[in-house]
Amino acid sequence: MSTSLDSAGLVALVQRYFASVDQMDLDATLACFEPDATFTIATFDTLYHGRDTGIRGMFERLNSRYSRVWHGNFDHVVQAPNRVASQFRVENTLLDGSLRVKNNCNFFSVRGTRFDAVQVYMSGDNSLV
Repeated sequence: MSTSLDSAGLVALVQRYFASVDQMDLDATLACFEPDATFTIATFDTLYHGRDTGIRGMFERLNSRYSRVWHGNFDHVVQAPNRVASQFRVENTLLDGSLRVKNNCNFFSVRGTRFDAVQVYMSGDNSLV
């Protein structure tokens, strides 16, 4: 029997994901993904394969590049049983204290209770290289 999330559960998964990213909690962030997940930064034609390889490396680099990351002011649109689109504001504080602000939109595809694909459209520079 396959497990799936209702609309509130899908939004909760997205919120849990962003909270773990903001806390720079790599294990909690990766726990939101299926092992064979993909993560695409569409605005920069960049694709990462695999939770424990490509996606892990991307988040390790993000966490080493910034002293603080914050995602907020969310607007979620849910298409149950397995899709969420989220528009939001991002604030990245570099190690030197300078601030980079972005307005992004992510499209999440969910298999069971975890992401199997994420597509990111971001303003400004690519903070996920």
